[in-house]
Amino acid sequence: MGEKNLFFISFFISEIVFNNQKSMLKLSFPNYEFRLKKINQKRFIFDEIRKKFVELTAEEWVRQNCIKFLEKEKKFHKSLISVEKKIKLNNTIKRFDILVYDNHGSCILLVECKAPNVKIEQNSFDQIIRYNQAINAEFLMVTNGIIHYYCKINNIEDKIEFLKEIPSNK
Repeated sequence: MGEKNLFFISFFISEIVFNNQKSMLKLSFPNYEFRLKKINQKRFIFDEIRKKFVELTAEEWVRQNCIKFLEKEKKFHKSLISVEKKIKLNNTIKRFDILVYDNHGSCILLVECKAPNVKIEQNSFDQIIRYNQAINAEFLMVTNGIIHYYCKINNIEDKIEFLKEIPSNK
């Protein structure tokens, strides 16, 4: 990151300064540092899980902040996190945003990320519940970076319980 040039991204109502990393659209996650670059007027962010630069969209900004939150605040090691992998659901191929495994390899948390300007409504919950039919994670998180919803799947009573937060890794 020894580049001296500063690049500005106009992004909704906020901007980000590359290298000095002031702020992009402020989310309700703690502030994290990211590796960013600009190529041919497109902005990219380094995804430490996929180990590559990916195009920086509003949803990707939320996804990358959520990954850092899971790693730094909830203590899930990077090796326990999968990002944008395909799943088969009713003869259709879908992609989940983030899947977190416990230390024994079981799916513990499925995360659905939306762009900050996307209002989280019933269809977001319907989507993650459909995805979870193939994954069977114990916890769900739906976030647009501003608002986060946490749920625990109660298979015994066949219901979803909303939580104040998701548990940290043990």
